[in-house]
Amino acid sequence: MSNSKPDAIFQIACGFMASKLFFVANEVGLFENLADGPANLDDLMQRIGIPRRTMRILTDALVALGLVELRGGWYQNGPAAASFLSGRGGEDLRPLLRYLDQLNYPMWMKLKEVVREDQPVFKDLALTEEEQLIYSEGVEAFTVEAANTLAATYDFRRHRRMLDLGGGTGSFLIVMLNQHSNLEAVLFERPQVAAVARRRLAGSPVGNRIQIVEGDFFKDPIPQDQDAVMVANVMHLLSPEHNLELLRRIRKCVSDEVRLLLVDFWTDPTHTQPVFAALMAGAFLLRTGEGDVYSDEEVRGWLKASGWRALERRDLGSRASVIVAATAN
Repeated sequence: MSNSKPDAIFQIACGFMASKLFFVANEVGLFENLADGPANLDDLMQRIGIPRRTMRILTDALVALGLVELRGGWYQNGPAAASFLSGRGGEDLRPLLRYLDQLNYPMWMKLKEVVREDQPVFKDLALTEEEQLIYSEGVEAFTVEAANTLAATYDFRRHRRMLDLGGGTGSFLIVMLNQHSNLEAVLFERPQVAAVARRRLAGSPVGNRIQIVEGDFFKDPIPQDQDAVMVANVMHLLSPEHNLELLRRIRKCVSDEVRLLLVDFWTDPTHTQPVFAALMAGAFLLRTGEGDVYSDEEVRGWLKASGWRALERRDLGSRASVIVAATAN
């Protein structure tokens, strides 16, 4: 008889329960209401405005998950919640949870259909203005570590003008330009996203150094006169064929001195490590119908086939890395 236990099976199978309780706790403001210190159930019930019984069920679940601590009837944020979910730390992940709950989570109900048929369910999914804001803020929170690390570790002194293709709200550019006064930038995005970016950049001290150009980088002319081009968290939404086409289009419109920065969740050759990337492949597939995660080796093959040569790969924290390329002269 086998000595193995089904613990891992139950943990994975019930993972959605933990996620949903976590999302609801974030949405009702549990972590924010514990930011000032410990509180009991009566305090939380009055502050948040939900019944005491359901308040206890929700809060105890977060204790079980290790995000909230319970001592003598008083609840307080654990270290991770205090740092990333209370609104008092540096990296605020609350917008990410909101995006995962309201936009990403519902899509996973269609995963079986997409896996069986390999056909898009949400192709060209149109978002409302409110949904686009949730999406943009969520992605920005998701990628802040990579943006900060890239700005701090890559030598931007050699560049004067950066083109960010599909750069969302300009979150990477804001960090870069704040740290490098020599840089100006162009953000190239679809009109719906560009509208959110304009509002975001209007309140930024570096907003006047970022030009926003609307367009589709497969159909419209790609802005020229840049000495660096960044494609961050875009290629995982595209098929290999479209990624190769994009790299070729970029190469045709840049000079020989340009550097290309590809930021994404690049994997090992088996596409199973890091585990986070392997799981996110499902989200990317659902989002566009052709999304996936790709290995370092695959990207280097596309670069070689499109007139580029890979120079190096650098880790950007726990979730992403950057592949730096130059033109193949």
